[in-house]
Amino acid sequence: MADLFDTAAAQAQDSGPRPLADRLRPKSLAEVIGQEKVLSRDGPLGAMLAAGSLSSLVLWGPPGVGKTTIARLLAAETDLHFVQISAIFTGVPELRKVFEAAKLRRQNGKGTLLFVDEIHRFNKAQQDGFLPHMEDGTILLVGATTENPSFELNAALLSRAQVIVLERLSLADLERLAQRAEQDLGRALPLKGEAREAMLEMADGDGRALLNLIEQVAAWKFDLPLTRDQLAQRLMRRAAKYDKSGDEHYNLISALHKSVRGSDPDAALYWFARMLEGGEDPRFLARRITRMAVEDIGLADPQAEAVCLDGWQTYERLGSPEGELALAQAVVYLALAPKSNAVYTAYKAARAAARETGSLMPPKHILNAPTRMMKEQGYGSGYAYDHEAEDGFSGQNYFPDGMKRPVWYLPPERGFERELKKRIDYFAKLRAKRQDG
Repeated sequence: MADLFDTAAAQAQDSGPRPLADRLRPKSLAEVIGQEKVLSRDGPLGAMLAAGSLSSLVLWGPPGVGKTTIARLLAAETDLHFVQISAIFTGVPELRKVFEAAKLRRQNGKGTLLFVDEIHRFNKAQQDGFLPHMEDGTILLVGATTENPSFELNAALLSRAQVIVLERLSLADLERLAQRAEQDLGRALPLKGEAREAMLEMADGDGRALLNLIEQVAAWKFDLPLTRDQLAQRLMRRAAKYDKSGDEHYNLISALHKSVRGSDPDAALYWFARMLEGGEDPRFLARRITRMAVEDIGLADPQAEAVCLDGWQTYERLGSPEGELALAQAVVYLALAPKSNAVYTAYKAARAAARETGSLMPPKHILNAPTRMMKEQGYGSGYAYDHEAEDGFSGQNYFPDGMKRPVWYLPPERGFERELKKRIDYFAKLRAKRQDG
């Protein structure tokens, strides 16, 4: 009786209204949109299936790109029983039950593909719990994550699974998905071309989000197609994907830094704005911008650091949003400033040498001799006071005795460092002259 009731309930559920995203779920891997690089015959998943040797996987990609769908279809392609759990809602007792059921299934000649959504949410001990069941073949693990697996997953688990990178859907991919939705709906969406493009942009590479937007638009009744402005009045723009402690945080600050280093003020402003729109703390940006000034510009433009500090101080006084303009000015200034990492490179070289020669004493002639005993030991003996030397330069050695004189600071002929290079060359000639004399 219970089985009959369950069957009737399932039929009633199947006959009820289903969301568009569920109705359009691909029935085969060939129908999956936007992941041809991994699913084609030459791609990693396509090659595995062609060889009949599917291994455990970690699907890494942003939301709405087909991670769950691909996992489900892989199970169907390999005749494995599909089990789906979420790391958010699954604890150790539930995992034990999953593993026990998989063992019984295996004894009856049926394998299990265990799909773990948000697998990075499991702690180290929980991740370790998968290993013996992966090794003895009880389960074939397919994990899904939006976070960088190399940061979030155990090395032991990663060594037993291949990471497959799934990409956000392009506008062309989203358009194909929209056309597939229109076929299912049996009519075109009531949108003008510019409004349709705006809707695709609102989805931000997320296929599931696009289908939800399409479902809303399809429910509207209009005699004439909507314009872009009319669509914007009725739909809220989807918030940009941004996690201040996750991958996007580090990806975007890297993009900002490299745009500044590449002297592209427009790109630098774009990534700066993206981070602000995502809710980034402007003080974090102020600190990182100042770091760019000392790391990538340095003495090629000594004013750059001051511009950053002034912008930072202005933000502290004005707050948001007015103070953010001062930081934007600093970003543009840095992007257009002459670039040099000569001091940064020289500093790292000096630190490395300091670690290697950390016990060497300074030469005695540059040591102070406040006591008679120190004078008797030769401290300060032979020191040449530079102000009394010809040209105000003695040319004495200031490195430890026996240490070969290095050359670390090599300023390029850019910006203010062009002048500093002239000074270095001038002192090098004087030093050689004093040594020859």
